[in-house]
Amino acid sequence: MGKKALEYVKNFFKENYKFILVIIVILAVFQIELPYKIYTPGGMVNLSDRISVEGGYTSEGELGMAYVSMVKGNIPFLLLSYIIPDWDIVAESEITYDNQSFEEKLKADQIATQQSIDSAIIAAYQEAGKPVQIESENANITYIDEQAKTDLELFDKIISVDGEKITTTDDLHEIISKHQENDRLNIKVLRDNEEKDCYATIYKVDDTLKIGVMITVTYNYTEDPRASIQMKQSESGPSGGLMMSLAIYDALTEEDLTHGKKIIGTGTMDIHGNVGEISGVKYKLIGAVQQKAEVFLVPEGNYEEALKVKEEKGYDIELIKVDSIKTAIEALNQL
Repeated sequence: MGKKALEYVKNFFKENYKFILVIIVILAVFQIELPYKIYTPGGMVNLSDRISVEGGYTSEGELGMAYVSMVKGNIPFLLLSYIIPDWDIVAESEITYDNQSFEEKLKADQIATQQSIDSAIIAAYQEAGKPVQIESENANITYIDEQAKTDLELFDKIISVDGEKITTTDDLHEIISKHQENDRLNIKVLRDNEEKDCYATIYKVDDTLKIGVMITVTYNYTEDPRASIQMKQSESGPSGGLMMSLAIYDALTEEDLTHGKKIIGTGTMDIHGNVGEISGVKYKLIGAVQQKAEVFLVPEGNYEEALKVKEEKGYDIELIKVDSIKTAIEALNQL
């Protein structure tokens, strides 16, 4: 019986080896990933499914957070990008820093997402006149330049520099500005829940003093009533801040910001309620139209690009330019 089975297998491979080789090659081609990513039109995250406010109000319409979709840079998808409109190839080097891996970028983006959530809640509560208190701030290192002379590590949390507490990038820049090139700073950090003593040597680039680190600040705060925003691990980056803040504000206040409409948007948000520009607005607008949004909120710095895409594609969607949570609320109240 065993000999017959073995003979059958041998004959099968002899008769079908070309087909089997083709299948193996196809599978191999899909597995080989080149140093590229492909941006494609995204979609929306319905924030009513992600945001919870104790005793909060509900809306008739929808507030959605726009996102960009990204496809792996394997050969078949790269070839498809030359056929499918609005599939654009981007080198990984264009979306990461020189010595940053794509995995490190994703982790840094997740910290930026937490910053966005914290800022959105704080800004919304302040705008709604609800109690919110920042208890402390975390200065997370999310990038270290290859020129840096330091034993700091990615994702350390800076506690102090030369004994001075650090909570923002401005705090760090102020301390650096008091020193000279080649001065050595003593830096205390929290790493894996343990305090570590580290150092960084100041160097100069174009007459600017640096230690070669980038900080992303997250916040510890209390708010009343309690609020939470749930995000998936795959949903990373700071660009959802504007829409998260509006959704929180909408849940805190009796008036319905949506007026029954489907509203999608994008933009960063800081704790003072200021909206910042983002990347990938083209793909986010296309995705919003595909999701049948009636209104698209866009940061002031991205408005011209979004308007150009709207006009070129003949989209029937209302673009609203905003620079703060306040101007966004005022615009939505006029719908």
